[in-house]
This record gives sequence, structure tokens and C-alpha cells, in this order.
Amino acid sequence: MTTQVTRRTVLDPAARSDLIVDAAQKAFVERGIARTTVSDVARVAGVTRGLVYHYFPAMDDLVDAVLDRSVAAFVVRVQQWDAQREVGHIEQAVHDVVVMLREQVHPDHPLHLNLRDPANSAVYQRFVDRAVAAVVDCLQVTTVEAYAARHRIEITHVREVFTVLVHGLVGLVRTQPDVPDEVLASVVRQVLRLEPDAPAEGRSTVGGEQPDLG
Repeated sequence: MTTQVTRRTVLDPAARSDLIVDAAQKAFVERGIARTTVSDVARVAGVTRGLVYHYFPAMDDLVDAVLDRSVAAFVVRVQQWDAQREVGHIEQAVHDVVVMLREQVHPDHPLHLNLRDPANSAVYQRFVDRAVAAVVDCLQVTTVEAYAARHRIEITHVREVFTVLVHGLVGLVRTQPDVPDEVLASVVRQVLRLEPDAPAEGRSTVGGEQPDLG
């Protein structure tokens, strides 16, 4: 008589962790973040509860791992904006930033919509804090350094100003979704002390080269 042996698939720790985070994200979409349990995640992942706890000792750790994926995707979006923007074309750059911000604050993704549930208010605030910090970190080594290489930065406490600005814009768009893009763009320009675009024939003024976003 032949005995069949079921072989368990062995994954390396990183792959196993990713599998569990995939399952958590799916469970959050299906059940909502506040109603999802470790047992739900284990069931979707096809693993034991003990294994989930091995990688993520607390449910908050698992929630943060899922949120970090969204934060990382937003940072990639910012990096793409920075790589594609036209140097000296301030109006277009600011407009693109406003569009990008609206996409993040009012997304269509079910997980992000679930974050807006009042039951997830603490999680949503944690997500916003992590996203703002990551975006400011990204801007520090891309846009800000590129700008500083060409012009004198007119603001002091640069990181703190960007942190307040991004937090404020997120709050404004979230609480007043009908606020015009022109108002948001004006806020960005005023806070960062950005001048309007120079004439098309030359990006300079009598006092020197016109400031741009890098």
C-alpha cells in the first residue's frame, strides 16, 4: 500500500511575510480593518494563527505593514512626478502636485475608502502621519536638494515647513473636497514663497534667475 505524503511548501521569511501581508490586505477589503481578526488573516493566507503572530506579534503591526505598502506607492508617485517635471515650469509642477494630492486623499481603492470609516480614525491618522513623513523624506533628497543647488531657499526650517504644508493640504482637501485647485496651488506657492513662471523666452529676471522647483 502506497502512502501519499503531503509536502508543505517552504517559503523564505520575506516571502512568507509578504504572503501574510497580501492576505491581510485582502481581508481588510472584505471585512473592514476594524472587524478583521488574526484568524481571518490566517484563513485567507492558508497558515496558522501562530505563524501570523510569529511575523506580526500585534494586529497593529500587520495593519502598519499594509499601510506601508500604500505609503511606498505614494512615494514612488512623488518620485515619478519629480523625474518628469519641467525645470522652471512652476505652475505646471504645482498643478501636478495638487492633482497627485487629491488622488491620495480621495482614492477609489477599497482599502483606502475603508480607512475613512470613523471606526478606523486612529488608523487613518497613523497612515497620514507615516505618509507625510515618507513624502517629506523623499522631497528632501529630490526636489529640495535640486532647488537648493540652483537657488537660495526663501524659507527656514525647510523640513518642518514641508511637514506642516503637506499635513495642512491633506486636512483641507479631506474636510473641504470642493476647494478649488487654484486655491490649493496658491497655498503651496505662498507657503514655499514660489514666484510665478518666468516669461517663456527666458527663466530669469533682473535680479537673477527665476526660482523653480529644482
